Amino acid sequence: MQRQVRLKSDGIDIAGVLHIPDGHKAGTKLPAFIVLHGFLGSKDESHAEIQASMLESWGYAALRIDFRGCGDSGGTRGYVLCLDQVTDTRNALTWLAEQPEIDGHRIGLIGHSFGAAVSVYTGGVDDRVAAVISSCGWGHGERKFQGQHPGPENWKKFTDMLARGKEHKAKTGEPLWVSRWDVVPIPEHLRVHLPKKAQDKVTADTAQSMFDFRAEDVVAKIAPRPLLLLHIAHDTITPTEQSLRLFEKAGQPTELFLMTGVSHFPLAGDGLYARHLIKGWLDKFFPCSG
Repeated sequence: MQRQVRLKSDGIDIAGVLHIPDGHKAGTKLPAFIVLHGFLGSKDESHAEIQASMLESWGYAALRIDFRGCGDSGGTRGYVLCLDQVTDTRNALTWLAEQPEIDGHRIGLIGHSFGAAVSVYTGGVDDRVAAVISSCGWGHGERKFQGQHPGPENWKKFTDMLARGKEHKAKTGEPLWVSRWDVVPIPEHLRVHLPKKAQDKVTADTAQSMFDFRAEDVVAKIAPRPLLLLHIAHDTITPTEQSLRLFEKAGQPTELFLMTGVSHFPLAGDGLYARHLIKGWLDKFFPCSG
């Protein structure tokens, strides 16, 4: 069962879809996950929707949301800042914990790519989060961008864009709009995995907020709550080393799985291997039965 929901974050309307497993008995409390989409993405027709439906089929409730500025939520489209997304996630957690079907003490976070970074950061700063699953996420924005813009020429082009953004903002008071591909390059053949609602334009402010964002600094604070880091072994979009470094800095229990598959999209196709890994981890660390 799925139902459209709305909640508020900093006074901004946040759109969501709440998944409740079929056969749920009234009066019983379900463990749940908040599902966070990727860079300029959407809760719909995306890895986020796949993750939410997967969790629902295993007996968990799942709330997939559009961050402010994305999908069907309010806010300026394409103007997304990392700490704003952390705030949206924490407000979604407050809302979800109040729902009658949900066990407010057993709400985890699962995110893909940008959403994974936000999941790890939020888990590190909010002890209400019961578990975290990061899919192809990142923990150190500057180092991530260095991997995404390799070589002196590409790195200069990227950092020059950040500098132009600051100069433009100082002169006009308005953000500089740039192509999303100039911020996070994605090969043409992999763009098919992006949701239809994914946006092509973003601000240099967004890129700067990502550059400064360091989930690595707080990942250790998730422990002793469980953390799963899942990454494609040779990810051509988000460098695989990002999850390796998160694992090194995390407390326990933390598990790291590197897998083969479609670069950056572990649940693409049937996604059976990734599904088996996630289900096995959940059965061990965050089972439905509690």
